[in-house]
Amino acid sequence: MNQIRNRRMEPVYVKRRQRFIAVTIASLILIIGAIIYIGVATSNRTPHDYEGSGNGVVQLVEIPEGSSISELGPELEERDIVATNSAFQTAASNNPNAGSVQPGFYRLQEQMNAAAAVSALLDPDNQVDLLDIHGGATLMDVTVVGGNTRAGIYSQIAAVTCTEGSANCITAEDLQQVASTVSPAELGVPDWAIAAVEARGTDPKRLEGLIMPGQYVVDPSNDAQGILTDLITRSANHFQETDITGRADAIGLTPYELLTAASLIEREAPAGDFDKVARVILNRLAEPMQLQFDSTVNYGLSEQEVATTDEDRQTVTPWNTYAMDGLPQTPIAAVSTEALQAMENPAEGNWLYFVTIDTDGTTVFNDTFEEHEADIEQALNSGVLDSNR
Repeated sequence: MNQIRNRRMEPVYVKRRQRFIAVTIASLILIIGAIIYIGVATSNRTPHDYEGSGNGVVQLVEIPEGSSISELGPELEERDIVATNSAFQTAASNNPNAGSVQPGFYRLQEQMNAAAAVSALLDPDNQVDLLDIHGGATLMDVTVVGGNTRAGIYSQIAAVTCTEGSANCITAEDLQQVASTVSPAELGVPDWAIAAVEARGTDPKRLEGLIMPGQYVVDPSNDAQGILTDLITRSANHFQETDITGRADAIGLTPYELLTAASLIEREAPAGDFDKVARVILNRLAEPMQLQFDSTVNYGLSEQEVATTDEDRQTVTPWNTYAMDGLPQTPIAAVSTEALQAMENPAEGNWLYFVTIDTDGTTVFNDTFEEHEADIEQALNSGVLDSNR
């Protein structure tokens, strides 16, 4: 009986084993399928990205002031600099320095992998140089007697547009042509300066003083007129913010005269004495007496230095305040906010004279010519007024 029972149970055992094997195989198939599905799904979610660091074709990309690096993504994808915006966003979020990107124009290559594009935007070597204009800068180059040539604003603009790989090199001559021929109103010159600019005819220096010092992001793809219009318009807006019209009226000048007087401060006054030199200018105009500033003599010379000659001072130009009464016909330099504010808020005093008496820049102010003569002697003895001619 036991043998019969065992033979009857054997088919049941076999069926159970077969069922177990079938379930195991089915489970393995499901697991493998799930792994494949997850892999495919993950692959589909991974942003498409280029592999290299670019194809050698350089494009200029702008990061506007106040914008973040992540805002560039769609534009970079559209211009084929990166493969996808999503890849760029992933790379930006993975770079801890992405938030420190600076505004400006950057040179990037087409078909860069996203991480390389982010790194390129953080590399100062890829940034187009900023236009850095200092207070007292002039539009035209200045040749210093016994020294080097000091680049003017036109040459500075040319330098930041005519760089390696630049497809739009704007020369100083291009800028001078625009400055001398295009309507001042078209260039953004404020209303209160238009008549004075037009009075200078086709002189490329007629825009002097109307571009303020500062660091500017210049679009190197812009033309000469566009660049000048941008710079002059930004400066005009700043003049308006200082209430130049109201402040000029308060001291008995026109806004253009105030700008011209402030340019003299830039060329004559050491730091810390701007407001005192402003007072000297106003006191002399009120006397009235000639300003007799050497900086105004130098402005009309082909070669300049601190000390001017008797012959230079007798030469009649639109700027020489030894040979004319009142202010020069135009500003003689770029005017900083500090110089404007000094002219708008001059120091209190009766000074009519000032002179720098040593190489440290010490400047003394006097009410009388006798005191002034004694200080000039000290300046001569210290070598401040030595001539290189």
